[in-house]
Amino acid sequence: MNKFGLVGYPLTHSFSKKFFTEKFSAENIDAEYVNFEIDSIEKFPALATSNPDLKGMNVTIPYKEQVIPYLNELDDAAREIGAVNTIRVERSERGVYLKGFNTDVYGFSESLKPFLKPHHTKAIILGTGGAAKGVIWALKQLNIEPKVVSRTPKDESQISYEQLSKSIMEEHTIIINTTPLGTFPKVEGCPGIPFEYISEKHLLYDLVYNPEVTEFLRRGKAQGAAIKNGLEMLHLQALKAWEIWNR
Repeated sequence: MNKFGLVGYPLTHSFSKKFFTEKFSAENIDAEYVNFEIDSIEKFPALATSNPDLKGMNVTIPYKEQVIPYLNELDDAAREIGAVNTIRVERSERGVYLKGFNTDVYGFSESLKPFLKPHHTKAIILGTGGAAKGVIWALKQLNIEPKVVSRTPKDESQISYEQLSKSIMEEHTIIINTTPLGTFPKVEGCPGIPFEYISEKHLLYDLVYNPEVTEFLRRGKAQGAAIKNGLEMLHLQALKAWEIWNR
């Protein structure tokens, strides 16, 4: 039986395991999907060697960037972005060969496109992790100019939450939360942005999908903005990962 799995820590609320287990059952696929909850990236190499039936892995927080040095090859998107969320495991007499991909880009882009309007030319990205890197890359492919907001800006390409002025908010009509703030069970969490400057011209996108409407999305909707959570993105990136594993 082929095995697939999710690498991350912690994995208390795993979308991937539920999604693939249901897919395997519905389509009579002889495979299993397991959670590889490792508290250190140093434990990653043993996963492929100690699981001889392992054909592919998804990668989530906090290892999307940390896993890269352990891989043999990256596809173009993963290399440019600097973050991996899908790994194909290839085996031969020479041993195990791991290739990394980023399917977050595909999932995000395809789920965002139906909501885009002509005035959506600039976006604010909240957060600077591996997911944010994929979002930035995808926005650039869509000719949308990104501006990154961080609690601790590292260089001139980033700004702080305190710098989110009325003019910046009005100019950037797409706002994307890539942080885990607001994820169940801590549903009261929310990025500290000036929601009073949000209008019906805005589109708020939250990569969080549990709860369905986060506090971030709720506040945006109250201001008249269009809202979108990350569930469709997860479905799309998972299907793309399945395609990669079965090439």
